[in-house]
Amino acid sequence: MLSERMLSKVVEACTANYLKLKPCDEQFMPRPQPGQPYMLYMHVPFCERLCPYCSFNRFPFREDRAKPYFENMRKEMRMLKDLGYDFDSVYIGGGTPTIMIDELCETIDMARDLFSIKEVSSETNPNHLIPEYLEKLKGRVQRLSVGVQSFDDDLLRQMDRYEKYGSGQEILERIQEASPYFVSMNADMIFNFPAQTEDTLIHDIEMVVASGASQTTFYPLMASPSVQRSLAATVGKVDYNRERRFYEIICDLLLGDLPDGRSGLFELGSAWTFNRRGTGAAGEDAMIDEYVVDYEEYPAIGSGGITYLGENLYVNTFSVNEYNETIEAGHMSMMGKTTFSLHDRMRYRFMMQLFGLHLDKRQFKRDFGMSVERGLPVEMAFMRASGAFATDNADELTLTSKGRYLVVVMMRQFFIGVNNLRDQARAALVGEERELIFGDGCK
Repeated sequence: MLSERMLSKVVEACTANYLKLKPCDEQFMPRPQPGQPYMLYMHVPFCERLCPYCSFNRFPFREDRAKPYFENMRKEMRMLKDLGYDFDSVYIGGGTPTIMIDELCETIDMARDLFSIKEVSSETNPNHLIPEYLEKLKGRVQRLSVGVQSFDDDLLRQMDRYEKYGSGQEILERIQEASPYFVSMNADMIFNFPAQTEDTLIHDIEMVVASGASQTTFYPLMASPSVQRSLAATVGKVDYNRERRFYEIICDLLLGDLPDGRSGLFELGSAWTFNRRGTGAAGEDAMIDEYVVDYEEYPAIGSGGITYLGENLYVNTFSVNEYNETIEAGHMSMMGKTTFSLHDRMRYRFMMQLFGLHLDKRQFKRDFGMSVERGLPVEMAFMRASGAFATDNADELTLTSKGRYLVVVMMRQFFIGVNNLRDQARAALVGEERELIFGDGCK
């Protein structure tokens, strides 16, 4: 039977086979397919300081860089409207989307004017959880996700976040103050830092519970090749041997029954998303942190955005300068793409639906013309032999606790593969922008 370590290697090899960029000469995204639901992803690649473990497209913030960038994202939204797109959901990631709060609000307002937006999700950092910002976001953003990573002061110092965002106690108090402003307040956490112990992990979980956050995501630390050196120099080498034990602790404490017999405080939203019972983050219609579960296809705007439409994945230029130039010239900024084979698309569906805790076998057969057993015999044999499925009938697959962890491993390796894709795009940077990313990141 394959071990989790072997599974990591298998998924890593699979993603390496098809997550390779080829030049893209297309000036506009494909037009939408009738009846296909879409979410819009926006990328804001600016931060006050660059974190050593982050592989996303991000640059040190400067107002003269960021202001024209927001203006061009709004132009790009109009291009999507002209192509015939409509969206019921927007996810704004970064970077730090709230880096220029008024520009962000103007961009959200335009999205609501152009499209049939029902919900807006945005990421932020703890230092932006202040009354002035919260009042502007109230009503505009239904789900806010704050990057906490850990409440442990020593870990925050290792990550160069203590001076930027405050102590764990200060972050806790800011989340407590901010939570009532939103339908869902998500605390983004990371587990399996090299210096993290079981005790510090348990303390992080206790702080999440005390924060009042209606949702939390606990991501495994993802040491992609581009950040391995900076990770080793700041937080140490990653040890995957204890990852499963840490994941089990998180699930036990957040999902386990309370001493008085009541159900646990949280329920699962995905394999690493936990929704607090009795809040707007819980229930069938809950928003979850990973938009890839609810929306298989999504256009992305902004520098470094990654679009998935049909059988193609498109990557926008990582150069903010080039992004601004292409938008101002009247076309979009896709610099590369990769095409998924039928088998790749089946594997993607398999992984993403199981990450969302449920795979619809009948839908799989309708969409791909074959059963999941026929389309993915190796993957199904491995998961069955591992005891991954709680339900395995003609209609659906659901997961055991072991199966959930295996999906966490798959997703970790998949996102490392996506980060490798980002590395390919980032390698094209030149001049000042290259120095900003590969230098000390302070300019």
